[in-house]
Amino acid sequence: MAGRIRQADVEELKQRVNIADVIGDYVTLKSAGVGSMKGLCPFHDERSPSFHVRPTVGYFHCFGCGESGDVYTFIQKMDHLSFTESIERLAQRINFELHYEEGSGKPNESGNRSRILAANTAAAEFFVAQLATPGAAEGRKFLGERGFDKAAAEHFGIGYAPKAWNELRDHLKAKGFTEEEQLQAGLLSQGDKGVYDRFRGRVIWPIRDVTGQTIGFGARKLYDDDQGPKYLNTPETPVYHKQQVLYGLDLAKRDVSKSRRVVVVEGYTDVMAAHLSGVTTAVATCGTSFGVEHIKLIRRIMGDDSGLGEVIFTFDPDAAGQKAAMRAFAEEQRFAAQTFVAVAPEGLDPCDLRLQRGEQAVRDLMDAKVPMFEFVIRQMLKNYNLDTVEGRVAALREAAPVVADIRDSALRPGYTRELARLTGVDVSEAQVAVSNAVKASRSKGMQTTAEGARQGYAGPATERPVSSPANASADTPAEPEGPRVFELKNDPSTRLERDALMALIQYPELIGLELAADAVQSAIMDANLATVRDAIGANVNELGGETWLDRIQNDLPQDFKPLVTQLAVAPLPQKNAEQTQIYCRGVVISLIERDLVRRKSELVGRLQRTSVDQGEVSREIQRELLELETKRRSLRED
Repeated sequence: MAGRIRQADVEELKQRVNIADVIGDYVTLKSAGVGSMKGLCPFHDERSPSFHVRPTVGYFHCFGCGESGDVYTFIQKMDHLSFTESIERLAQRINFELHYEEGSGKPNESGNRSRILAANTAAAEFFVAQLATPGAAEGRKFLGERGFDKAAAEHFGIGYAPKAWNELRDHLKAKGFTEEEQLQAGLLSQGDKGVYDRFRGRVIWPIRDVTGQTIGFGARKLYDDDQGPKYLNTPETPVYHKQQVLYGLDLAKRDVSKSRRVVVVEGYTDVMAAHLSGVTTAVATCGTSFGVEHIKLIRRIMGDDSGLGEVIFTFDPDAAGQKAAMRAFAEEQRFAAQTFVAVAPEGLDPCDLRLQRGEQAVRDLMDAKVPMFEFVIRQMLKNYNLDTVEGRVAALREAAPVVADIRDSALRPGYTRELARLTGVDVSEAQVAVSNAVKASRSKGMQTTAEGARQGYAGPATERPVSSPANASADTPAEPEGPRVFELKNDPSTRLERDALMALIQYPELIGLELAADAVQSAIMDANLATVRDAIGANVNELGGETWLDRIQNDLPQDFKPLVTQLAVAPLPQKNAEQTQIYCRGVVISLIERDLVRRKSELVGRLQRTSVDQGEVSREIQRELLELETKRRSLRED
């Protein structure tokens, strides 16, 4: 790369890239009317969608947290890229050739995100090639013993890291990657005697983000002389954060979005076994427990806002599995979807289950799921001696909040009776315990379990993220403070002005130049909206086109630009193109008509104040009144 990217390329690329397709890699979007899409915001937790995208204008806006911008802004904020890196990422996506201006200097690429991703891609290719070499016989044996053939390895990009200390390092150096870049990518480790390959003598799984880019690796040891852990992952890097990634989600995301079901398993081979058995929505954490960031990621991909989805966890029946189940349950209410647990017979994980009983058994495992709260109750009761009064009372006291926590209140009576049966107490005692737990939960404003406080799922709808300088790009300006749509008054007059400007910004061609010209001459009472009207008026002679919104933005003060973005992405209350045209013209006509009535009222007042000896003035006012009335009638005849 040599110098600054040519501005014409920046603008052309922006027009070529469909912002909905890009955002769709991170968020499941649904139709929100003509030309508008919506989904759960990727920048904050919310229980119902307030994140809107308008592909025709190329902008997004969240009415919950206020994040907004174009496709470059989205990529910058989601992946913590610089402006230049976001352009290069999108250009690579559609194979668009960028041109760089000469003489503006060569940016330092050492260790930046794009170089780390490129190093990971080259390393993944190296590992895949190594799996076919004679030295990888142990790796192929490992995969074969677990029922994974060559086709399976290719599908998941499985590779092999040679036992040599510097083979990957030397390979990547020959491709132009420095040791510093490889260290920052987590491909090398630093020792007393220098740097060496982090992964040696292991089967390698590439860990990819939702867009399919390789951001890290997981490695399983094969040899007895390997003193490292059984599984070794990429350390935290500028592109790999284990709390924010799920293995297999790049392959599963389409089916997760379509079926609104996700299966959370415990390892790489379990993901592979599940997918090969037809459970193509399986994902796994990468060397860490399932947490809040994973829930956010799943909810965005699933479109988790209706309560119709399913999240199925598979846990081992041992103590570690039970502990993992309790951790997952502690965060369960962050989902709108129903949560379940699937435990295989004899404690087999999906990989072993497929090997011993076939692929149908893996599919049957998912069908044999039980509600998570039922599973948790049974796990809790195992800790008490139910043959004693004290044990039954203690068990009831601990398990009652779980029943109280059930979101579907229609299920509570049945599970209250089940709790009474399992603990051996009278139904009336169980009912009192559950009722008290419900009251305690409401008084605290949250649900509780033995694991501690449980948060209401998805968090408050209006929670705004706290900006972090560490996450901000060096060339990304801070979001300017200024007026916002949700801060406007909600009176009929302001709503009419807002809706008319929305129509002018979003569908200028449907309104036409004649009506648009009249609209921008009409009075706007809200001062903020009047500023926007003036910017529209400054560009009305070149109505519409691909740069319409950008031209309006360029004629506004910096702190007003978010307001225009919000007006550009807010959904109109129409479902098809014909209704949209009728609505847009209608609301603009209403604004013009309101202004005509106002002007008519002013003229009538002037006429009443005109003395009888001012005949010429009186006739001029009457002529203007006639023109206004003719204009008003013609509007309604269109």
